[in-house]
Amino acid sequence: MGMTGPTGFPANSPAPQKRPAWVVGGATILGFVVLLYLIEVFDSLTGHQLDDNGIRPLETDGLWGVVFAPLLHANWQHLVANTGPALVLGFLMTLAGLSRFIYATAIVWIVGGLGTWLIGNLGAPRYNGVVVETNHIGASGLIFGWLTFLLVFGFFTRKVWEIVVGVIVLFVYGGILLGVLPGTLGVSWQGHLCGAVAGVIAAYVLSSPERKARELRRSRTAPPYLTS
Repeated sequence: MGMTGPTGFPANSPAPQKRPAWVVGGATILGFVVLLYLIEVFDSLTGHQLDDNGIRPLETDGLWGVVFAPLLHANWQHLVANTGPALVLGFLMTLAGLSRFIYATAIVWIVGGLGTWLIGNLGAPRYNGVVVETNHIGASGLIFGWLTFLLVFGFFTRKVWEIVVGVIVLFVYGGILLGVLPGTLGVSWQGHLCGAVAGVIAAYVLSSPERKARELRRSRTAPPYLTS
């Protein structure tokens, strides 16, 4: 039987090294995008029946779309259009920490989805005075949430590199923020808007440790108040 060290590893063997954050983050977001493609393959083979599981606003059974909508796409063109921003913004999100990426994604996914469920019929066409039922699908709401998270997170944490990332993201992707406004028929500006708002909420919530630490430093360095 071989000798083992106090950590449980063989005494003469080095402990396994932790993988760099960028490797873990890259593998994580790449795995997510691959999942989207696998789902679209299955959806195409089954006549796009999965697409009926999107967010249908103000309908009880439409709430299931909050869970499924970001995984579904109307066609390959829709998915391809979302692929580039998802890879880039998703990867940058993971650099803030994998746990923060997961929590931020969950907040955007749920809060953005619920917001879309509430307002998704705004501006929808009417037929004989009745609003035509809308069905919101696609990862773009999630992408808009990641975008706004990256834009404002650095200003909440006051970390230079995160501010720089936000400025670069604004320069490269800032133009797509116009997608939160009503415009192209068939495009869910409501999902974009709710995802973007949820991204700001996630950035504020998840920057709490840095904001609290900053307030603590201020309280320790503030001059004492004198009364007379």
